[in-house]
Amino acid sequence: MKKIIKELIISVLLSLILMLILSILVSETTLSEKFINPLTIAIVTFSLMLGAFRVSKEKKEKGIIYGSLLGLIYMVILYIISSLINLNFSFTLNSIIMIILGILGGAIGGILGVNF
Repeated sequence: MKKIIKELIISVLLSLILMLILSILVSETTLSEKFINPLTIAIVTFSLMLGAFRVSKEKKEKGIIYGSLLGLIYMVILYIISSLINLNFSFTLNSIIMIILGILGGAIGGILGVNF
């Protein structure tokens, strides 16, 4: 469980760094704001894939379970924080897609980690 928590923290930090880069790109270039949601989903999914890959590579078993668990914990934390910040939090199609892709990204990263 220690490794999952460590990789969860690394995934969150990686997401924050990539989100900062995205926000700079949006504000300083002609990158359209319509790309923010898809790029945010891609950043979260990538961060989870990397974290799950690293967990499963070390554990060498049950990659899909460890990866999915990492994705689920990440998404629960993300939506708890979102609901605290946005007091009118509700599930939208984008949030459901993000949750599913987060868990799937973790599962895929976990599968890849076990097989490398």
